Amino acid sequence: MDVKIIAYGVLTDERPLLRDAFDRRFGDRYELRCLEPFLDRDTAPTAAGHRIVLSSVNDVLDAEVLRSLAGAGVEMIAQRATGYNNIDLDVARELGLTVARVSYYSPYSVAEFAWALALAVGRRVVRAAHRTREFDFRLDGLLGRDLHGRTVGVVGTGKIGTAFTRIAHGFGMRLLGWDVAENPDCLALGMKYVPRERLFAESDLVSLHVPLLPDTHHLVDASMLDLMKADAVLVNSSRGGLVDTDALLATLRAGRLAGVGLDVYEEEAGVFFLDKSLEVMTDERLARLMTFPNVLVTSHQAYFTRDAVGQIAETTARNVEDHTTGRTSDNTLIGPGTRGR
Repeated sequence: MDVKIIAYGVLTDERPLLRDAFDRRFGDRYELRCLEPFLDRDTAPTAAGHRIVLSSVNDVLDAEVLRSLAGAGVEMIAQRATGYNNIDLDVARELGLTVARVSYYSPYSVAEFAWALALAVGRRVVRAAHRTREFDFRLDGLLGRDLHGRTVGVVGTGKIGTAFTRIAHGFGMRLLGWDVAENPDCLALGMKYVPRERLFAESDLVSLHVPLLPDTHHLVDASMLDLMKADAVLVNSSRGGLVDTDALLATLRAGRLAGVGLDVYEEEAGVFFLDKSLEVMTDERLARLMTFPNVLVTSHQAYFTRDAVGQIAETTARNVEDHTTGRTSDNTLIGPGTRGR
């Protein structure tokens, strides 16, 4: 019997990779419907008749949506991402829904993009590109600085943070780290683990690589920003909620920080991945961020490489196969038969 699957928030470049992964694993034993709109209370009824939902990180899977899906016959939520803070797991468990995620994909995709942001803001690349498009070849205002010999603070030294650290080591930087546990791979590179306050105070570049949890929400608040050097660079390619946007705006208005690279934003849902070019930007904080010449905002694209998206698609297909055969794995957040537990 065909497995009927519906995917929400599917990007144009993601679609063929997703279909290829399911073709390889299921052959002609599945039906996959890919939708560009995100999953929310308005689009949830389109899941009727499908056993499995492939969700994206910007989908809304709150109690109302989950009950709608379960009522329509959905058995499983397969999240095409590592994070799952958009899913109400308590309600999903109550409804008997299986939930899985992609616990691992190429850490290099995010780590390399974090460095792309750091270099772009540190060396004024975007401003320079805009000028040369208008045949303005002056160097005024484009003065950067070497990374070699300077200090980088890596907040979170898991797989992505470690990949980022290896690149920093290649630049010849002094390595400071902060995490709940020290990573032997980072220690072997010469990293010194220090209290968070010291990391922010001494670093010329701070890059964030921790998950968004209650304890890490607004990890970068006014007190941490005040500790940073006036000419430091801040990069966030992890989760928007790690940074207190109001505090960051106040810091930038005061003329502090040489550059900020943001691939994520705490209110990005309903904005990122969408074309808003013909609309009035009603998010005043995001609009204000975009006015600073030393701030570069990208649309949550750090993970978006053929390698990483291909791995996400393959793992998602495997998670679906596990569900249909009654297996669980390290990717399983809620297994079958756990209703009410």
